[in-house]
Amino acid sequence: MNSIYSGNEVVGQDIVRLGQQCLAAGDRAGAAQALLKARSMPETRLMAHNLIEQYGLEGSFAQMMGLNCQIAERDDIFHFFAGHPTSNNPLRDYLADGWRTLSELMQLMEAVDRPLLRVGTVLEFASGHGRFTRHLVKALGAERVTVSDVVPDAMDFAQQVLGVTALVSTAEPEALRWPQRYDLVFVLSLFSHLPRTTWAAWLNKLWEAVGPGGLLVFTTHGTEAARRAGVTLDEQGYFFAPSSESNAIAAQEYGTTFTDERFVRAQLGELDEAGSVAAFAPVSFWHHQDAWVLRKG
Repeated sequence: MNSIYSGNEVVGQDIVRLGQQCLAAGDRAGAAQALLKARSMPETRLMAHNLIEQYGLEGSFAQMMGLNCQIAERDDIFHFFAGHPTSNNPLRDYLADGWRTLSELMQLMEAVDRPLLRVGTVLEFASGHGRFTRHLVKALGAERVTVSDVVPDAMDFAQQVLGVTALVSTAEPEALRWPQRYDLVFVLSLFSHLPRTTWAAWLNKLWEAVGPGGLLVFTTHGTEAARRAGVTLDEQGYFFAPSSESNAIAAQEYGTTFTDERFVRAQLGELDEAGSVAAFAPVSFWHHQDAWVLRKG
């Protein structure tokens, strides 16, 4: 077995194939040894990781975290971690970041006296390929979770791998129809990317999805984020640049947006249905994005 690792001519794909051959032969220990080696190599990291997770081999992240740790091949957020100079272990960083989001959301929900675990139904909007969804599923169960995103591949992954109800979103908010209303609508880092033309429209559409007495939780790049980025907001408290970490959505539709408290409150005042701000928590998520909690009824 060890002889396959001697010599620089051996490439990651060869090691993955060896791992697959071991799996076919029922040699789980041999498969784990090969695939863990391939997982340490950038070019085969994700392929090997998913085989380890799919077959529950020794060294899987599921053994440590107790949840489904498969990662979609086209997950832009994972590839952002994989390409970031500060990430020495992109797999661990990606999975831990989702867990961090869960803890931040739970703290926020406790602060408004609505513990997350007691919430009946949740819509996670702009959910991507499930960086956070997998942790929400562990906390609540897949039957209480609906996700929505404009990327069809992300919705296929969420439904087939994570077991949640998935709703493909639309480019234009007015074209989207909700199948029901939810006790909690959670929108992480969407309004930190929207152009002015759709910012208020998406806020209204997502507010429409909240049931009576329910909550809308969303995040923004606020004043502190703008300061760190060296961005100057306009007279209304808004700034947009057509660039982001996403490769799946056009930059003019999904760039990088900064909004101050004054701007957000002005938009909240224009909502079609009345609500109240239950909480405003600056730099609450990732110690970077502001969090807003809006209560309906």
